[in-house]
Amino acid sequence: MTGRFDGLVAVVTGAGSGLGRASAQRLSAEGASVIVVDIDGDAAATVAGSLPAPALAVTADVSDEAAVDAYVAAAVERFGRIDLHHLNAGVFGTFTALPDVSVDEFDQVLGVNVRGQFLGLRAAFRRYREQASGGAVVLTGSIAGLTGSADLIAYQVSKHATAGLVRGAAMYGGPLGVRVNAVAPGIVPTDLFAAAATTTGGKNDMAHRASTTPLRRPGTPEEIAGVSTFLLSDDAAYVTGQLVSADGGATIVNTVRPSGGAGAWDTAAVDSSLYDPPHQTGDTSA
Repeated sequence: MTGRFDGLVAVVTGAGSGLGRASAQRLSAEGASVIVVDIDGDAAATVAGSLPAPALAVTADVSDEAAVDAYVAAAVERFGRIDLHHLNAGVFGTFTALPDVSVDEFDQVLGVNVRGQFLGLRAAFRRYREQASGGAVVLTGSIAGLTGSADLIAYQVSKHATAGLVRGAAMYGGPLGVRVNAVAPGIVPTDLFAAAATTTGGKNDMAHRASTTPLRRPGTPEEIAGVSTFLLSDDAAYVTGQLVSADGGATIVNTVRPSGGAGAWDTAAVDSSLYDPPHQTGDTSA
């Protein structure tokens, strides 16, 4: 590794597993001191203890204003400053059909995925103002925020909101020397979807669904970390306000052309899983 982040301090939320853990590992391997934030304190401590550079584990619910302020305060107390933020924490919510999604289910997803990212962005900008410094922020979006599907409605809405947060924050931050971007992963099997392991569109069929992308496979957390850490680094010094897809080419596919798999699936089977009861509900815990 090149030591691109030597002497810098990075916060990664949702870093106890999956994409956040891979991001924390990559940042640490390249020299950053990392604050590992997760609602699962044991998982955060395990990741922090495994990193090669100095690290601090903080238990926090990113949708809670006081908890976000607390992880920032803990980071500053330990390391004196924060240079980089990867606001990665998120939940996927429910596979419940649109007419049956409850307000509580909808609000819970937006609370973590939208309010959580807003609070993290606001805290980052407040810290940069206090330090009188620039910096870089990356949000974890999704290709679900670039296209549409008939399920995971709350999740889709939340990831479309990520685009607004990125663009508005990039406009505000540019003159201050703060860059804001997002990585938009495609199909990457992680623990986020583990609770939906038997649900169509969940974890059980990820490899099968990814086989229709141009690269014909799912991605890995490490590959997503490569993109997020690039966006946080000076290698991306002239990049801001962007949502960078890391999706094996999924979002470029024209599904009505033969090369995009036109007609290659049984639409009756697809429709049956979406519209015939019972509808399964995914884990909405952070």
